[in-house]
Amino acid sequence: MSRLPGITRRDFLNGVALSVAAGSTLTPLELLAKTTNASYYPPGLTGLRGSHVGSFEVAHKLALEGMSWPRPESQTGTDYDLVVVGGGISGLSAAFLFRQHVGPDARILVLDNHDDFGGHAKRNEFDVDGQHLIGYGGSMTIDQPSSYSREAAQLLRDIGIEVNAFYEYFDREFDARHGLRQGIHFSQEHYGRDSVHPNVVSPFYGVDIKDARRIVAAYPLSDASKLSLLSLLQDDRDYLPGKSRAEKIDYMRGISYSDYLRKHCAADEDTVVFLRDTIKGLWGFGWDALSALEGARYAMPGTAHLGPQDLPNGVWEYEEPYIHHFPDGNAGIARALVRRLIPDAVPGPDSMAGLVASRVDYALLDQPGNATRIRLNSTAIELRHTPDGAAVDVTYVTADKVHRVRGRHVIAACYIHTLPFICPELPAEQREAIDVATKVPLTYVNIALRNWKAFKNLGYSSFYIPQADFMHSFTLDFPVSIGDYRFAESPSDPIVIHGTFCPTVPDQGLTERQQHVAGRARMLQMTYDEMGRMIDIVRRDAPSGPLEASAAVAAIRDALAELAPGRPLPTRPKVLPGA
Repeated sequence: MSRLPGITRRDFLNGVALSVAAGSTLTPLELLAKTTNASYYPPGLTGLRGSHVGSFEVAHKLALEGMSWPRPESQTGTDYDLVVVGGGISGLSAAFLFRQHVGPDARILVLDNHDDFGGHAKRNEFDVDGQHLIGYGGSMTIDQPSSYSREAAQLLRDIGIEVNAFYEYFDREFDARHGLRQGIHFSQEHYGRDSVHPNVVSPFYGVDIKDARRIVAAYPLSDASKLSLLSLLQDDRDYLPGKSRAEKIDYMRGISYSDYLRKHCAADEDTVVFLRDTIKGLWGFGWDALSALEGARYAMPGTAHLGPQDLPNGVWEYEEPYIHHFPDGNAGIARALVRRLIPDAVPGPDSMAGLVASRVDYALLDQPGNATRIRLNSTAIELRHTPDGAAVDVTYVTADKVHRVRGRHVIAACYIHTLPFICPELPAEQREAIDVATKVPLTYVNIALRNWKAFKNLGYSSFYIPQADFMHSFTLDFPVSIGDYRFAESPSDPIVIHGTFCPTVPDQGLTERQQHVAGRARMLQMTYDEMGRMIDIVRRDAPSGPLEASAAVAAIRDALAELAPGRPLPTRPKVLPGA
């Protein structure tokens, strides 16, 4: 990492907590062995918390090593009306809808391989000097709820989520009130010096580019690149003359936005690379593998000639603000579902505010008296019809022991690529279809800070980092206050900042799928210690003089140096192409 000018310890914190959504150094079973059930509370754990240690080993042994387990001759427990494999939002919703259809006495078992429910919707909690902070470690927002199907919208209402309440909860004036805007961090590694500047290109929220010439003039780009970028920003010329609107849409669907800039907009190559990763946090890859038509939908530079008329799913069609966000993201939806399925497990007032404040009692999720039971740390290894075809036997592993349950109905709401390995009766056509897709490698990094004075002093709430080696963006958390949970109004208040990392292999002619496969291989072989080093290698003492523009980036590196995790993950198998 390069040396950054910038910030003293007095301006920042003396310690941080870090949660990476990608486990804890202890497996869930080790954790349980060292604690009582009352203290088992996964949202409070830090470290790697997505596909954490203890959640993937059985599946990897099954799929990558061909390991098999003896099928238990005796059944564990009674029969169930429904067994759901997967305790994410899809699996919990399936259980809830089934119970609505069959009745409250329906016996339901939900199995999940993680130590927490919610799947991609993870809740992270931090305590900073006695103040409780909540962050989202996965799926973040109820996006455009007005476009939801009637059934999906009704589900939200049935579990007590009123989307219009977010207009009150989400502070849409926060940035303006504090004089904050979106920024860009140019790194020394790629741009010769470290500096931050206003962002004149934002595909998500839109920015005022009236002063674009002055802003771009300060960017550490060549004169040719500055002229190229300004031309794209300010010129609404037709870069595809002679083509009808329908022909433009068809053509732009088949060419990447990066190649469109090169071939039709005469964009400087440095400009193409500068713009390439602006969309990465949404798609998991950059504009080198995403279509020019998608660029037009997000009003990216050089696409104004297409216009907004009748362009499906264009940003201009969206009238709803991006505000439908619980402090823990869509983990709030998962909690609302669990509250309806097992009310005692999510204590407190039956309201959205009560949902945020509640501390889930995990000991009550899997009680014999429950009509619905949620069994965590349990990895399904086989789904097979009974000989008479009247039910399905589900074999799973928990605590290194194999168990078998039977369900009159079974729903697989798990990671779809496990199905060919756990469901031997899966039709060949479905196996082939599953193999077409691959999972997007994505790491979210949550960092709890004692204050956000550095951001306030700089005047930025978020940063885009072009050509980043690790986090390509980071931002202050969404300003949401619900009930007694209040967002950090003062710069002296503790806060959670959120970073995003998507490993890609850009500008080598690879498709998005090929980049995802390569990115997953890289991510699976990274250690926690390596992630820490990529965020911050050493603490940098600030030089004398005024606070420099790169202080926010320096501050994060400085803070993370305090953490010094130094705990590598266990060795993992390499991921082969197509795995």
